[in-house]
Amino acid sequence: MQRSSMETSISLFPLDDVELLEELCLPKGLFPLDDVEEFGYDRSLGFMWLTHRKKKDHVFKKIKQTVSYATEVTTIVEKRRMKKMSGVKTRELLLWLTITDVYIEDPSSGKITFKTGTGISESFPSSSFELE
Repeated sequence: MQRSSMETSISLFPLDDVELLEELCLPKGLFPLDDVEEFGYDRSLGFMWLTHRKKKDHVFKKIKQTVSYATEVTTIVEKRRMKKMSGVKTRELLLWLTITDVYIEDPSSGKITFKTGTGISESFPSSSFELE
């Protein structure tokens, strides 16, 4: 999807990412906010992107999980869900697996699920992804 042909609301302030995640009922700490160069969101398509200066590895300490963010992360967003995600990988044993979907199926469960391109999914407490 080419961003240049879209009407977008682009901001250079990472806070907009946090506000969007809050609006979508997703944890506000899903993406590291340091080194964000650009955040964009096309509300009509649900298309969101983030760019970082360089690839970033982040450890979610509460679950001891390492996640790698490419310089560009894209996804289609809707309430409690991100799908068709690109640019995000998680480390499982010795392999890096691409995360394609992130969703909260049942808000009362307090769990958020991450699905990889291989179909493997794992759920964690949503609180593990709040801003630290």
